Amino acid sequence: MRMNLLERWTRGAKFVLILLAIVYVFSLVRPFFLPMQAVIGAIMIPLMLAGFFYYLLRPVVQYMEQHKIKRGFAILIVFVIMAILAIGFIAGVWPLLQTQLVNLVQNIPQFVNLLDAQLKEWGETPFLASIIPSDSGLATNFTEYLSKGISFLTNYLSGFFSFLSQFAIVLFTFPILLYYMLKEGHRFKRSVVKLSPIRYRREVYRAASDMDKALNDYIIGRVIVNAALGVLMFIGFLIIGLPYALLLTTIAVILNFIPLFGAIISAIPIVIIGLIESPSTGIWALVIILVAQQIQDNVISPYVFGKKLDIHPVTTILLVLGSGNWFGIIGMLVVIPVYMLIKIAWKRLYKLFLRSQWETL
Repeated sequence: MRMNLLERWTRGAKFVLILLAIVYVFSLVRPFFLPMQAVIGAIMIPLMLAGFFYYLLRPVVQYMEQHKIKRGFAILIVFVIMAILAIGFIAGVWPLLQTQLVNLVQNIPQFVNLLDAQLKEWGETPFLASIIPSDSGLATNFTEYLSKGISFLTNYLSGFFSFLSQFAIVLFTFPILLYYMLKEGHRFKRSVVKLSPIRYRREVYRAASDMDKALNDYIIGRVIVNAALGVLMFIGFLIIGLPYALLLTTIAVILNFIPLFGAIISAIPIVIIGLIESPSTGIWALVIILVAQQIQDNVISPYVFGKKLDIHPVTTILLVLGSGNWFGIIGMLVVIPVYMLIKIAWKRLYKLFLRSQWETL
């Protein structure tokens, strides 16, 4: 028993050392890939969008195929419905989002002044005055950092929305990629299997099937979970009268695709704007966020995902931090599904080639 435990620890230590060596090598070669990041980003964004919608729309196409509708015609129907929804979004929702964003950016100086006044007013209360000295300058420093943070966030969001509205390459290439994915995607697995040696084709097919199912479950599950979270938060924000409710909810839903950190990042501007409106609004906004997150984590997510996401929280934190440092927000969005694919491939490779050699080290 003691020997088995020692062997496990030895194998674990070897694995950690190999992982650290890989990270170190990547840190050395990173400068060589920096000039390629812009090109990779331009390619990855339409590809990611197409892959995302492929897994969302594939069940619809398959359902229509089962009801005797040819795949090409089914895809055409899906594209027509998508076009109608996009036109409705552009005509009905997008102008409101743009208006709220423009108003938010224009009112930042006023918001900072109001928050500064409220912080000074709170600092004069007997309870806080006994804790924080009046000459500490804490409120002033906090306001300065907050002003810089809000300006950075709004500038980033403004650039993001401008990017979405002006990036013609994405709008042009994304539908083409999506069409061919829906049209030929079911053949991709067989093509991968044919490229592999005959003796390993069964394992390659199983690995490809596991990867496809993992991506399908993750993407559809995240959309369901985030949509439910958005509905809960938006209703709560409307009830308490939070300004910019639609914009803040949209930002929260998008950022919630980033595991763990997305919920924290999206909560900060919501609570700050609530506090600027009134202390009670800020407190209620925080309560709504916490309640919605608890419902998501303890009710919706277990029902949607079950035990499919077998990833330790520490692993998630390290993956998100590392990918954010290397590839920015795109890396933070895709790191978990990429990790899931690598994990599946590693298990199959380990089973086929490495188990006997590893256990004899």
